[in-house]
Amino acid sequence: MSLTTTFIAELIRAANEMDKLSPFEIERLLNRSVATIREMREQTGVPGSSRAKDVVIFKAARADALAEEEIRDNLLDAADIIRTLKILLDGKD
Repeated sequence: MSLTTTFIAELIRAANEMDKLSPFEIERLLNRSVATIREMREQTGVPGSSRAKDVVIFKAARADALAEEEIRDNLLDAADIIRTLKILLDGKD
C-alpha cells in the first residue's frame, strides 16, 4: 500500500472515529491534508479550485473552530480530493 493510500485510509478512519481524536490530532490531519493536496496538485498540474469543498478544507486548519460534523466532512472531502489526485498521478505513469 502506498503512503498516499495509507493517508486516505487514515483520514476516513479519523472521520469515523471523531470521538477518539484530540483537537491537536484533527488539526494535524487537516494540515497534512492541505500540504498533500497542494503537493499533488503541483505534480498533476491541476490548479486549486474555488469549489466549496476545497475552500472549506483550506479554512479548516483550526479544528477547535468547527463543529464535529464540519470536521468529519472536511476529513472525508480531503480524502476524496487526495484519492482523485492520486488517480490522476497514477494515470500519468
